[in-house]
Amino acid sequence: MIKRLSLASRLALLFAACTAVVSLLAGVLFNRASEAHFIELDQQLLDSKLIALRSTLQGVDTPQLFTQREAQLRAELNRQPDLALRISAAGQRWFDGAPGVTLPEHPGLHRLQSAGTDYRVYNAPLIPGQPNSPQLSLMLDITHHQHFLQRMQHLIWLTVGLSALATALLGAWAARSGLRPLRRMGEVAAGVSAHSLTQRLPQQQMPAELAELAEAFNAMLGRLDDAFQRLSAFSADIAHELRTPLSNLLTHTQVILTQPRPLEDYREALHSNLEELQWMAQLVNDMLYLAKADHGLLVPTREPLVLADEVDALLEFFALLADDAQVGLVRKGTASITGDRGMLRRALSNLLDNALRFTPPGGEVRVSIEDGVRLSVENTGEGIPAALLPKLFDRFYRADPARHEGSSEHAGLGLAITQSIVRAHGGRIYCESGVEWTRFVIELPKGH
Repeated sequence: MIKRLSLASRLALLFAACTAVVSLLAGVLFNRASEAHFIELDQQLLDSKLIALRSTLQGVDTPQLFTQREAQLRAELNRQPDLALRISAAGQRWFDGAPGVTLPEHPGLHRLQSAGTDYRVYNAPLIPGQPNSPQLSLMLDITHHQHFLQRMQHLIWLTVGLSALATALLGAWAARSGLRPLRRMGEVAAGVSAHSLTQRLPQQQMPAELAELAEAFNAMLGRLDDAFQRLSAFSADIAHELRTPLSNLLTHTQVILTQPRPLEDYREALHSNLEELQWMAQLVNDMLYLAKADHGLLVPTREPLVLADEVDALLEFFALLADDAQVGLVRKGTASITGDRGMLRRALSNLLDNALRFTPPGGEVRVSIEDGVRLSVENTGEGIPAALLPKLFDRFYRADPARHEGSSEHAGLGLAITQSIVRAHGGRIYCESGVEWTRFVIELPKGH
C-alpha cells in the first residue's frame, strides 16, 4: 500500500513546483531577451559594415571594376576578422570569403550553422534599387554568442534545480512550523478520553486561520465534558433512586419469609411491595419518556385547545389538595392554541404540583395566561437562589439537598419532563424567583 504524503510534504512539493515554474519562465524570458539583444547588435554591426562595403565598392557593376577595388575590399574586411563576404552577380561569384558554405538566397538577416560554426548572414544588393545589382552576403561569426547563450541555458537549468530544491527544503521547514498548531490539535484530540475532557487548545497562540477551528474544537470538548458529566450523574442518580426501593423489596421479602405468618401479613407485605414496584415502574416510564424526547420521538398531536379550560380542569383536580394545604388557586387570562392535550396537561400538572408543595399555608398559586402565548405558574413562598435556577430542569435534581431516596412521588424528573414537552411544542420554559416568590414561565410560538 502506497504511503500517503503528509500535508507538509505536499506543501513543500507545491512550493518547489511553483518556484521551478517561475524560475524556468524567468530564465526562458531572459534567454530570449538576450538572444534578441544579440540579434539587434549583429544587425547594427552588419548594417554599418554594409554601408562601408557599399562605399568601398561604389560604382562597381562589372567583374573588371571589381578587380580594381578588390585590394581595398580585403583591407576593409581585415578590420573585422569575424566577418566574411561573398559577392555574386548573374550566377557568378566575384568574391568568396567562405568557400564551401551554402548560403540562403533570400534577402534579409538569417542564421546559419556550418562545420560547427554559427553565422549571422545578411543578404543585400550592392546598389539598392537596381534590379541587376551584384548581391552582397555578409557572414558574421556568432559562435561566441551561441556559446554564451548555451552557458546561460545551463545556468538557468541549474538555477531552476537548485531553487526548487532549496524551496522544497525551506517549504518543508516552513510548512512543518506552520502546521505545528494542527499537530497540537491532534495531540489534544488523541489525549481526549472520559478522564481527560478538561484539556483545551490555547486559542491566543493559534494563527488567525485556525483560531476559529480551535474555538469550535474547544466548544466541542466543552459539550462532550458537559454531556459526560450529565451522563455520569444520570447513571449515579438512576442507581441511587433504584437502590432504596430494591433494598426495601429484598429486606421486606426476606423478613416475611423468615417464618410462617398469618395470611393478612402476607397480603400487607405484597401491598407494600406493590407500592415500591409501582414507583419503580413509574420511574422507568418517565426515563423512557425522556429518552424518546432526547431522540426527537416525542411528537405531539395538534388539536385546538383553550388554555383557560385546560387550566381550570387541573385547578379543579388540585382543589382538595390546595384546601388541605390552605393554599389559594387563581387563574387569569385566556388563549387558544393547537397542541397535545395530554402532554400539555402533564406539563402544567407538574408545575402546579411543585407550586403547591413549596407554597406555605396561607399562600397562593397564580396561573396567568397571556395571548401570545405566555403561560406562567407563580407561587408565594421562599425563593430559589439564582445559582440554582439553571439546574432546576436537570434530571433527578432537587433544590432541597436532603434527598428523599425512593420517594414514589418526587424523583426529580417532573421539570425535566415538562421541559421536554414544551420543547416538543416548539416553545421554551424558564424559571424566575425573588425573595418571596417563584415563577415558571412557558412561552409557545404563535400558531401553536
